Amino acid sequence: MNATATRRALLGLTSTLLAACATEQQGGAATLEGGPLLRIEPAAPAAGGRFAQGGLALGRVPAGSKVTLDGKPVRVGPDGRFALGFGRDAEADARLGVTAPNGRTEVRALSVLKREWDVQRISGLPQSMVSPNAQQMARIQRERTRIAAIRRIDSDLPHFSEGFVWPAQGRISGVFGSQRILNGEARAPHLGLDIAAPTGAPVRAMGAGQVLLAEDLYFTGNTVLVDHGRGVVSLYAHLSRMDVREGEVLQQGQALGAIGATGRATGPHLHLGLHWLSTALDPQPLLPPL
Repeated sequence: MNATATRRALLGLTSTLLAACATEQQGGAATLEGGPLLRIEPAAPAAGGRFAQGGLALGRVPAGSKVTLDGKPVRVGPDGRFALGFGRDAEADARLGVTAPNGRTEVRALSVLKREWDVQRISGLPQSMVSPNAQQMARIQRERTRIAAIRRIDSDLPHFSEGFVWPAQGRISGVFGSQRILNGEARAPHLGLDIAAPTGAPVRAMGAGQVLLAEDLYFTGNTVLVDHGRGVVSLYAHLSRMDVREGEVLQQGQALGAIGATGRATGPHLHLGLHWLSTALDPQPLLPPL
């Protein structure tokens, strides 16, 4: 599926979900008594309209329903909407279950497309950024603990299903999922999208939301996290400056900082990350075609 078709599919899903909302408001009892309980679609469908590793999915169930993904609970909003994501190494099969307020249940088997990942070799990094010492590791662990707490936030903000825009303009210098070889040493996969641009170029919020963090971190430098709701959080890293504060509410496209090379970086670029709770997602398929 090309980028234009992907964008149309996302817009079509949004229309479908809005229509479903109107239907349930007019006759919610009928939704529980007949027809499918569960509506679930990939936010950016892969080949054949399938779910894919690194993908975000949007769903809706009758208000008050309980949803599980592979037996683990998925938080559902008051309006019945929810989001979920499939990690870089997600299994090929997933099971999504729903139990309606009246006790009726439904289980859906989901097929998750396996993707092929690039290998990216990066040289010239300071050795302290590849193999930190004990003092640096203590700082890193403190930062990881704070980020882990943020990853558990599952707010009722509605912006996760409103679509996203490019946060910066520039050359794509790194893609999601690639295996990183840093100074010749294998390291964790790259879990974001890198956009190379001159230092000081503007960085904008890819979607409306609330700032959860604006802080200088060891690996990612000046870093901003924005909550879009239902566990969907975007990350903007290596900024030369941060123009927002924690707790600030942003509109889609609002400036939040500028391109930089702070933290572990070999040159000025934006590292754009996207998570559903603790699951890292690929932001690029959710962005408009270049």
